[in-house]
Formats: sequence, C-alpha cells, structure tokens
Amino acid sequence: MLETTIAAIRPADEAAMAAARELHGRLTKPAGSLGALEELSVRLAGLAGACPPPLPEPAAVAIFAGDHGVHAQGVSPWPQEVTGQMIGNFLAGGAVVNAFARQAGASVTVVDVGVANPLPAQPAADPAVLDPAVLDPAVLDPTVLDPAVLDPAVPRLVVASVRRGTRDFTVTAALTRDEALAAVRTGIRIANELIDAGAGILLTGDMGIGNTTPAAALIAAFTGADPLDATGRGTGIDDPTYAHKVAVVRTALTRHAPDPADPLGVLAAVGGLEHAALAGLILGAAARRTPVLLDGVIAVSAALAAAAFAPDAVCAMVAGHRSAEPGATVALRHLGLDPLIDLGLRLGEGTGALLALPVVSGAVRVLHEVATFDSAGVAEK
Repeated sequence: MLETTIAAIRPADEAAMAAARELHGRLTKPAGSLGALEELSVRLAGLAGACPPPLPEPAAVAIFAGDHGVHAQGVSPWPQEVTGQMIGNFLAGGAVVNAFARQAGASVTVVDVGVANPLPAQPAADPAVLDPAVLDPAVLDPTVLDPAVLDPAVPRLVVASVRRGTRDFTVTAALTRDEALAAVRTGIRIANELIDAGAGILLTGDMGIGNTTPAAALIAAFTGADPLDATGRGTGIDDPTYAHKVAVVRTALTRHAPDPADPLGVLAAVGGLEHAALAGLILGAAARRTPVLLDGVIAVSAALAAAAFAPDAVCAMVAGHRSAEPGATVALRHLGLDPLIDLGLRLGEGTGALLALPVVSGAVRVLHEVATFDSAGVAEK
C-alpha cells in the first residue's frame, strides 16, 4: 500500500498552473492584488491538473490520537490519561476543534492509532504485542465505511490501534518498523476513505499528551536543526522542564542517529503513532491529488516525513497556520511553505487548519466566480 501510494504521487501540472496565472490576469482586479491567495490558487490548480481547481469542499478533519513512552521522562505536566479523555470530549462535540468544525461545516473523524489507556468498548491488549491484523489495512475496523463518514453533525471514532502508546525513545526505539508502517498505512486508508466519501480537502488533527517532544525530534532529524531550535514549550512548561525536554530530544537523536533518507526508520526511532499516521494521510491525499491543510507542529513534523517518502507530496500541502512552537517554523521553512495565518496558536487538534479553511476556499472561489474584464465590460488600464 505505501509503495503504490508513493508511486501515484506526481509533480504539479504546469499547464494548469499557467492557465490559472493567465486567468488571474484577466479577472476584474489589479494584477497581484490578492497577494498570496493568487499563488495558492495556482498551486491548487497544479495539484488538481485543472483550472479552475475543484472547490475544496466538503472538508474533513482527521484527528489521529496516540500516547508516548517518553512521557515517563517528565516532558509534560499533563497526565497521560488526558489523551483518552479528550477523545471522549471530541466525540461529545465539546472541544475547540468541534466548535471550529461546526463553524466550517467540516466533519470530524477521530482515529485511535495508539492511545495508552483503553477507550470505552475497547478490549484491553498487551501493549508490547502488535496484532498482525493491523499490518493489513483491509481488515481494520469495518465500521469505518459508515455512509455518514462526512456528516458534520456527528463526530465518529475509528479504532485502529497499532499498540497502546509508543516506547520511551530515550531507552529504545519508539516503534518497530512494522509498527510505524502499520500507522502510516492507517493514515493512507483514512485518506482514501474520506476522499471516496466525497471529501474535497483533508485537514490534519492530532491528540496526544507529550507529542510535541517526538515532533521536535522528527523536525531536528529531518531538517538537521539543533534540538534547541526545534523544541518548544508544548502545553506550557516552565524553564527547568523546557531545558530537560531539549535534553531528552538531544539524547534520543544521539542514541538513534536517525537517517533522514530513511523516513520509516526515523518515524520508528523517534516518532509517534499519530505522527506516522498523519504522514500516511498526507501521502494518501497527495496520491489522490486532494489538498491537505496542515495544522500545527505535529502536522508539519509529519509532513517532513511525507516529503521524505515522496518529495512531490509537498504539492498537496497547504500550511494552515504558523504554530507558536518554534519547530513549526523550522519545518515550514524546510518544506518551502508559507502559513496562511499567524495567530500564536499552539492547541493542535486541527484548530488552526480549520480557521485557515475559509482562506483556501476563497482562493479557489475567485477563479470560479470573479468576472473577467471582457465578460463584465470593465475597461482595463
């Protein structure tokens, strides 16, 4: 599945991009007056291979949730149980992501890809044992094909747990290669199912107490940045905890020496299950020539892995916002992406991507609906 997905990812269509630029030159507005929106619409035309590109609707948010063995190192003041509790909040519609999704008319799919504590109705499992079934996406959670997949009124849960949390990457690799691959495949599968259900744009979401620590490690591994520049304060930690967090990331990178040319190996060594699944979601969207709107630092760390698997996957990526986490700026610079908004957000969940969604929609709608000088009878300069 991963190999065929990567093989389907192609460069942007230059003819469609040229057509979009030419159309912008004929619309009833001064040339370049919409700034970054014009280049965004050109990029989306190149992704779709059509001018104008399809309107990015309906929108589907995929929130991947997982826990982290490195939490034992004291990198977050929040208890690990909060991950599962927040999934309950998502499904009840009470989180910030739900409020923003209702505003945008976006559906919310929550995917348990590695939560440590069993959720209601989930059987207990040995956290050290990988069920071989998860290596075959065809047998994962048949309820995911529910026809209400894109219902914006009803958040839904997909159970696709690879293992109950990663291992502590200061001691050993966070995941085996098979486990990392299973999570990537899950992300690809979710992308395909949402697109098959009619989604016109995918939005990344995440939940996992302590997940900014593996995000920092991934960013440093893929970009070569110093851990001090890639590591932020996450949910808000004090100076001693922050210094410890940087040291934890540095220790992990020294221990594993992950090779950025081997993205699966990097994800296995220092990543999280939600990071690997998000990388798969991005790859799946790129293979289907569907835009994927990135949220914050967790999403852009996963985007680095996706770009390492398939450089042309960047064509499908739109940076929703600039997270307050410093590693996000490092990653976006490496990817060559400019964020659409910058509000100092650091919540995750998909919130920044949802706030940026109307900007993406507006960029495409201009090409669909704005009159040309000729059709409107407006004189050009």
